[in-house]
Amino acid sequence: MSYNPIIQKTIHYIENHLQTDLSLDRIARQAGFSKYHYHRIFLREVGVSISEYVRYRRIANSATLLLYTDEKIIDIALFYRFESQESFTRSFKKYYHLPPGQYRKIMGKLLFQKEEMKLKNDQLLKGWQLSGSHPFHYEMGIDREIFHKGQASGYLKSVTVEEVGEFATMMQEFKADKYLGKRLKLSGFIKSKGVDGFCGLWMRVDDHLQDVLQFDNMSDRPIKGDNEWNHYAIVLDVPENSAVIAIGVLLSGKGHVWVDEITFEEVDHNTPTTNLEFTSELLDEPINLSFEE
Repeated sequence: MSYNPIIQKTIHYIENHLQTDLSLDRIARQAGFSKYHYHRIFLREVGVSISEYVRYRRIANSATLLLYTDEKIIDIALFYRFESQESFTRSFKKYYHLPPGQYRKIMGKLLFQKEEMKLKNDQLLKGWQLSGSHPFHYEMGIDREIFHKGQASGYLKSVTVEEVGEFATMMQEFKADKYLGKRLKLSGFIKSKGVDGFCGLWMRVDDHLQDVLQFDNMSDRPIKGDNEWNHYAIVLDVPENSAVIAIGVLLSGKGHVWVDEITFEEVDHNTPTTNLEFTSELLDEPINLSFEE
């Protein structure tokens, strides 16, 4: 059984209620599970507990407010449901290794320095390349204001898209040697804005002849329009004759997509795959040869 739709429903609820009470009981009720069972599901699918997820999302949003607004630290702390400025400071230091006041001062200066070199540096994402049908109509880079965790996210956005069907991807590919015979899960957090085609994660496994062995681009569960951060996953097998694995984030048409916290890991064979089947059923004999039907 795939729990991903349930996880996505939960995260959607969390993202829209970060300023309200988010107890485990309340979130589990939204998902329709007991809190103990749902705690295990969430931890397995996302990699952190629900309470940890809520805490670091509140801290990440707080970091943005510290850098891009003049809101008082105590007001930010109370807005995101911390009992006091002291408890907020303790949690903030856990993730950013600085108290909020010093973070605002030090990172604010660094931010302006980085913005001056943005066009030169942020287009060069280590390990990633821009590809697709019309990559020159899109832009990829680093966003230091909108992120899910940490201090930055990657983004892909349309710039001069002209026709329906144009797409681009920020991607990377690598040898399949280490993963032969394994079942792999590509997951991450995605946020979208104004996507009129669709966007999502994608993963492909090719053999030495560049024939596609396994593939999923989330076209059967596309992300469209405006969406807050949520968790998405692809699971594929790597056959023994595999040669190359490619992964990435796809944007078809116009829009803007952000991606953060991508993970690539082996999972057991009880985890269902998401491979898209493109084979069609063969007929026993030819039909309609006179074109009359």
